[in-house]
Amino acid sequence: MTLRHRFWLLTGLRWLSTGLLLPVYALLPLDRGLSIAELGAVVAVQGIVVLLLELPTGGFADSLGRKSPVVASAVFALASYGMFAFADSLGWFMAASALAGVFRALDSGPLNAWYVDETIAAGGRETVAAGISGAGTVVGLSLALGAVAGGGLVAWHPIAALDALATPFLAAAALTLVQITATLLLMREDRDARAGRLLASLRQTPRNIVDGARIVAGNRVLRALLAVGLFLGFGMVGFEQFMPIRLAELLGRADLAGTMMGPVSAAAWGISAAGAAAVPLLLRRWSLPAVAVALVAIQGATVVVMGLAAGPLGLIAAFCATYAVHSAFGAVYETMLHGEVDGGHRATVLSLASMVLQPAGSLGAVVLGLLATGASTGLALVVAGIVLGLAAPLFLVKAKPAGATAEPAVEPAAASGT
Repeated sequence: MTLRHRFWLLTGLRWLSTGLLLPVYALLPLDRGLSIAELGAVVAVQGIVVLLLELPTGGFADSLGRKSPVVASAVFALASYGMFAFADSLGWFMAASALAGVFRALDSGPLNAWYVDETIAAGGRETVAAGISGAGTVVGLSLALGAVAGGGLVAWHPIAALDALATPFLAAAALTLVQITATLLLMREDRDARAGRLLASLRQTPRNIVDGARIVAGNRVLRALLAVGLFLGFGMVGFEQFMPIRLAELLGRADLAGTMMGPVSAAAWGISAAGAAAVPLLLRRWSLPAVAVALVAIQGATVVVMGLAAGPLGLIAAFCATYAVHSAFGAVYETMLHGEVDGGHRATVLSLASMVLQPAGSLGAVVLGLLATGASTGLALVVAGIVLGLAAPLFLVKAKPAGATAEPAVEPAAASGT
């Protein structure tokens, strides 16, 4: 099995469990008595935990290796899924969300950084964008398959003693055990003299964090890309968290919405996978920044349309249109990040990007939750779409002329898609 195929397989296993939860993640807490505003607080806990742990976990991945954080993230995911399945109060849901925050912090970067490092080491720098966009396709297909299975589990309700909406969480936990096994078998890396030296790696972690922050401070393209995360984190809450809630409102039944969100999410992520597969074709004609601007502007507009839709069919159509560009945009954005940093600090910078994204998502969850509670979910979606579209100009920031500041950490060719 080639490096790229191993990367895609591990990526698929990682996101298949998330796909199982798409139809029910927002509906389960509401079904167990939480308000929309309280759901926003639950989501915010995850972002706060990520904010606190992103840099240490990213620096650790750059110091010790990529494999250990990937395995550890899956262990925390397993604990989070189990707690979500049985949580019955705001406090328990917050605790489950905190575990998810640890999982997300450990998960943000090491697998992709491993693939990019190994690809560059093998002399395949020019194929990085294709591998990342291919992973985006795998993510979309995995989420689509998982969403179908999750919705099917809700409709089937195989465990009578457990709420139907909780069943996908237990299935995700079982699948995570498979992911851990596959990671241990397939994720191979050579960390040279650093491998196995845990204490030395822990001592190196703070230095990697400082170096990563210094790289960002001296690179205005990276600063702009990280600032994009402020708008993305806030805006993505709209279509990720409020779609099932809005659909339940329009249908008048939470259980029907949970069942429908399976095939709806599957269709959306299938379309998203096709969009990610088209990224190499787009980059043959246009530059990375131009494609990023177009995709994020389109996505913001479609989220606004979700908020304005007056019926379930219009909402579903706008949701699918949103996801048509979602994975493609994510692949382009990540490729631009990789193009500005070297392998020694790759996971740290990816963690910085996630560190910005997650707290912004927490803010979005709280603000949009209050808007949905005090006004309507439609207004919350409109605001989310507008904020998302405001990220577009940041992709046009260019590096300073040679000699004005330090050069990017890798050659510009890696960021140009050539």
